[in-house]
Amino acid sequence: MLYLLSVFSSSLSALNVFRYITFRTGGAIVTAFLIVVLTGPAFIRWLKARQGAGQPIRSDGPATHQAKKGTPTMGGLLIVLASLVSVLLWGRLDNPYLWITAGVFVGFGLIGFADDYLKLTKRNTAGISGKKRLMIEFAISLAACAGMIWLENGSMATTVTIPFFKNMFIDIGWFYIPFVLVVIVGTANAVNLTDGLDGLVSVPVIMATLVFMVIAYVAGRGDYAAYLHIHHVKQAGELAVFGGALIGGTLGFLWYNAHPAKVFMGDTGSLALGGALGTLAVATKHELVLAIAGGVFVAEALSDIIQVGSFKLRGKRVFLMAPLHHHFEKKGWSETTVVVRFWIVSILLALAALATLKLR
Repeated sequence: MLYLLSVFSSSLSALNVFRYITFRTGGAIVTAFLIVVLTGPAFIRWLKARQGAGQPIRSDGPATHQAKKGTPTMGGLLIVLASLVSVLLWGRLDNPYLWITAGVFVGFGLIGFADDYLKLTKRNTAGISGKKRLMIEFAISLAACAGMIWLENGSMATTVTIPFFKNMFIDIGWFYIPFVLVVIVGTANAVNLTDGLDGLVSVPVIMATLVFMVIAYVAGRGDYAAYLHIHHVKQAGELAVFGGALIGGTLGFLWYNAHPAKVFMGDTGSLALGGALGTLAVATKHELVLAIAGGVFVAEALSDIIQVGSFKLRGKRVFLMAPLHHHFEKKGWSETTVVVRFWIVSILLALAALATLKLR
């Protein structure tokens, strides 16, 4: 919306800054952050008034978690709303990639909202059945995949970029569609699994989004893409603004979610953020880099899969408790120690992911 001010730059040259993606990305970060921080206290009071006992706590979890009873959930609503307002203000609304990513963001957020609502009303941790949830997630992802293939509309439409190699793209044909569905749905649910401790998921999300904010910007510019030997995705640069809004909204939420948390993100926030992150990776044709930048999410998801598989096949558990962050809690690490160490790993992984742009 504010981009339209650049139309009047011939009369007032200062308005020309609204043409620049970098300026608007910075504006999106600050705007989303301020919206969350300034409205957070009133929003948290409203959630408490509506939810009463707050989010149900797992009875089989670490004993220290029982002290969190009464903490309201669905705080992810604030991230979603603040990020969308920021994107509408600072983004170019004629950009199709922006609308596709926003569609996944909102769609997965609504799934999470329904899941959180059922958990609150039924007073258990079940929520929507896994099959129903996955069916809706795959349907939304399929629509996004179709849109992005249509936009690419060329020899690169169904290719996968191999990190660390110059101009190495593998066309996997029709297999690209299930591949994209796994990337988006898998990322959403991996982020959801990671959201188990105060503040834990926020920094890994911020760092991974920062990586794809940079990738979107350079992939959207033909000169930078040619220099770095990556595929030039026309119009993808505008996704940097979307990434900035996600970073600002998540950073603002961390203000209230840091230990001891005043509010939980809930599935509303974690599914929305994970879905958007997966879509950013697909849109920029850097799906495999997501496995590096989101390494924390990969580890959390794998720990859960391994734990369930091992118990079903051997009747034995590999970890003291899954997902992985609970394993370290059971080993005696304090919640803050687990969170900060996971943050450190996520920062290092983000740096490694960015290095793939140059190490080719």
